[in-house]
Amino acid sequence: MKATKLAAALGLATIATPALAETAPVTATSPDGSVRVALTIDGDGRAAYSVSRSGKVIIAPSKLGFLLTDTPKIDRRLAISGQEVRDFDQTWTQPWGEWEHIRNNYRELKVHLKETTALARIFSVTFRIYDDGVGFRYEFPGQPNMASTNIADELTEFAFAQEGTAWWKPAFLWNREEYLYNKTPLSAVSTAATPTTIKLADGTHVALHEAALVDYSGMAVTRTEGTAFRANLTPGAGEAKVRKSGAWNTPWRTLIIADDAAGIYQSHLMLNLNEPNKLGDISWFKPGKFAGVWWNMIKGEWSWARGPRHGATSENVKRYIDFAAANGIPHVLVEGWNVGWDGDWFGNGHDMDFAQPTEDFDADMLVAYGKKKGVRLIGHHETGGAATHYENQFDKAFRFAADHHYMVVKTGYVTDAGQMEREDPDGRKYREWHEGQWMVNHQLRVVETAAKYRIAIDSHEPVKGTGLHRTYPNWVAREGMRGMEYNAWGGKNPPEHEANVVFTRMLEGPMDFTPGILSLEGERGSAILSTIAKQLALYVVLYSPVQMVADTPENYAKYPGPMKFIRDVPTDWQETRVLNGEIGDYVTIARKERGGEGWYVGAVGDEEARTVSFKLDFLSPGKRYKAEIYRDGDDADYRTEKRHAITIEGKTMTSSDSLTLRIAPGGGFAVRLVPLS
Repeated sequence: MKATKLAAALGLATIATPALAETAPVTATSPDGSVRVALTIDGDGRAAYSVSRSGKVIIAPSKLGFLLTDTPKIDRRLAISGQEVRDFDQTWTQPWGEWEHIRNNYRELKVHLKETTALARIFSVTFRIYDDGVGFRYEFPGQPNMASTNIADELTEFAFAQEGTAWWKPAFLWNREEYLYNKTPLSAVSTAATPTTIKLADGTHVALHEAALVDYSGMAVTRTEGTAFRANLTPGAGEAKVRKSGAWNTPWRTLIIADDAAGIYQSHLMLNLNEPNKLGDISWFKPGKFAGVWWNMIKGEWSWARGPRHGATSENVKRYIDFAAANGIPHVLVEGWNVGWDGDWFGNGHDMDFAQPTEDFDADMLVAYGKKKGVRLIGHHETGGAATHYENQFDKAFRFAADHHYMVVKTGYVTDAGQMEREDPDGRKYREWHEGQWMVNHQLRVVETAAKYRIAIDSHEPVKGTGLHRTYPNWVAREGMRGMEYNAWGGKNPPEHEANVVFTRMLEGPMDFTPGILSLEGERGSAILSTIAKQLALYVVLYSPVQMVADTPENYAKYPGPMKFIRDVPTDWQETRVLNGEIGDYVTIARKERGGEGWYVGAVGDEEARTVSFKLDFLSPGKRYKAEIYRDGDDADYRTEKRHAITIEGKTMTSSDSLTLRIAPGGGFAVRLVPLS
């Protein structure tokens, strides 16, 4: 019953408002016809979209729009003024990555909308519909009534049509992105960071995230009622969460849709929604592993600050260079090498100088020593949250890095969420969030400046990954999750952690997880909840083109057998296949080395023992391969001293064979498959 009729029936006064006619849905499907998007306008002029797959509704009608701080919201009194459809199909090549060649095949639906009010604001909603999901964004042309736009929040909704199970971590808490994943009913989620991964009641898997986050605020989602969510943008230092002028676009809001967990990971939707490489020739960057003057600091045995426990001394770094050279590791990370670490630097990086080594770190000597041995240093730029202070040193910092033969710089922003320090040219200071619009732009300024000096960036405490490493391929890795360092401390990562991370955080892109702690010991000898075989598997399962060999040289000397796999495993891949897996339980991933015919397989589990079987049909037919298998010992168990038990064995195998291997509690396995002549 219409509202006016209902009011009259109840004897209430009515206010006449012009009625708008509901419009027929504007629809389009993915290239194979399986995914369908519809956009409708209701009788109030509200726009809503819906998504279905194979005839089943995934996203029920969900509203679109914006709240603005200084003008009326964009929500009602909208009309469709036009639409366009186009098809796109192209294959492109990654300079490095998990897949060398990626197909970008979609149907694009662009719906033009106009307000029927005096403001008459116009915009478009553009959908790119893939066989494995959807990306959509708002696009505003320049227009007199929106010369400047101050966004309080988006009204974008994601109304899931079914209940399900969600894997999510909280947003807007003090520890940035570094939280364990919750596993709850979809209807029990509160405010979640993205990616959030969901298994719907009918088994369909969906990952909700965003792509191409540029000059905008990062998006979280807040549950409104039932299984419906609304975008919740990261705050800024002022009233508006986002400020725009002229013509502008939002990031893409993304939904990866698949039959199972493996299909979620195999999607290229995130990369495809980003612009192509803007940097041109990136051949100067070579993927590779790095050792690090790091783990002893994380454990508290060495210090970043100068003094008797200072880790970044010339003597220590030379020893790590020797270790790296002996094991074919091309880089050594050094933290605490520069002036500024003394005293309380957490959230207070004003003393950091990124071109001034400490007196016990002879940078010139160490670079020359490393060159003789084929090893380069990786410098660390820890800002302590003083982001403007860092920007003021950009050119001298990256010139120092380039002059000292660095190929990679690791950045850091260690301070609580909402405490990044921005200083404007007039001297006024503000506190920003790590994923607010200002910090999103800051991080891109870092990457663009580094590129001028042929430096790649590994960001810690970063803005979340949204596929921008396609556009800026010197942005090679990020942290943005609880990595290995948490295993040094109390409250360690549980055994299921990595099986969660694969299907959640890893959808963002490469992660600097820092694997390979073969000693399985954190601070004061505390036990890491893992087996040795699982530590090896992480080099295959958790992707990064710059993988750390995170333990100390002394500890690696105790485990020469497992160390061989760490030496052998590449960090750049031609092809990747998820062979099996369930979120939070286990996963098995196979990767083919780039520029060769070898394959590597890694699997990690949770706290339960299980047996995993998989076919080797990804191998080249007619070829024989030597399988070097690193598996949990028969009595291995993360809860006992047997967590170090590992069995290393060899077999000859072909593409018609299968492997069945046991994963111990807290365990995993790694396999190297080398073609035989």
